[in-house]
Amino acid sequence: MNKIQQITLAVIISSTIFAIGIIGYMGIEKWSFIDAAYMTAITLSTVGFSEVNGISTAGRVFTIFLIFAGVGYFLYLAGVIMQFVVEGEIKSILGRKILDTSISKLKNHYIVCGYGRIGRILCDQLKDQAPNLVVLEKNDALNPLMDKDRVLYLNGDASEESLLIKAGIHKAKHLIAALATDMDNVFLVLTARQLNPGINIMARAGSNNVKSKLLAAGANRVESPYDIGAVSMGLKLLRPSVSSFLDIALSRKKKAIQIEETLVSENAPLANIMLKDSGIRQNFDLIIIAIRKKDGEMIFNPSFDTRMESGDTVIVMGQHENLTRFEAALNPK
Repeated sequence: MNKIQQITLAVIISSTIFAIGIIGYMGIEKWSFIDAAYMTAITLSTVGFSEVNGISTAGRVFTIFLIFAGVGYFLYLAGVIMQFVVEGEIKSILGRKILDTSISKLKNHYIVCGYGRIGRILCDQLKDQAPNLVVLEKNDALNPLMDKDRVLYLNGDASEESLLIKAGIHKAKHLIAALATDMDNVFLVLTARQLNPGINIMARAGSNNVKSKLLAAGANRVESPYDIGAVSMGLKLLRPSVSSFLDIALSRKKKAIQIEETLVSENAPLANIMLKDSGIRQNFDLIIIAIRKKDGEMIFNPSFDTRMESGDTVIVMGQHENLTRFEAALNPK
């Protein structure tokens, strides 16, 4: 039985025994309801304060059975309470051990610091494409929410070296600083950059003044949710159709049309081949939106004679299945 069923059963048993006691005394001794209820209460609780009236032999026999029933019930109730406590502790210990074991096995993963409104939405966006992520959250009141969302997490101050090491920062590929205050994020970025000089760090900035500080501390990129929100609102007002299209293409909620980026590996068969000879349109039914070269140059709407070279990032648009096949072609095993 689950906890609700056990609690319900305990309430039913206690009510039944109490009702039997009242009915028994009223029937055997002809007492009033109040006298019968009082006698039942002191008998079941084993207080034995005093009998309300003289009691017959039949009443004494009934009282003996009522005492045994009450003791048996309280033993059952104590067992239920103990089971709740022990099961809760065991589940907590085992659950924490399972989380720690899973986190220790992560590699090239994401570390999301902070599970507030922004952190939670960000994790929801990452889980489909980047399931290997761990959350660092100081507020343990959010643990049930993280359990519900099925994310790995550690409780504590994200800027503490020991917690970052436990989260596997030396093996992590990305870190997102989404803590509540700018100063916390600055200190976190400084600590993370010292522990792993090669990690990619994205930081949240609450104000424009702190962006330069976060970049100086070691963040690769700094984003302001307020700026992004304002730009998105403006786009929806000025170009609603464009905004709707981008929402569909970038949200991944519909597989009919998506935008994806794929890195060209060294052994890709399509590497160093001009687009007109690659057969991307014919074989994959995809549209090449842009190619980001290794040196950072972005080529928008590349011409037919553009070559995809190893190390380039190709930004393409099309159906989910075709994008998956194209990614496999650029990154053969």
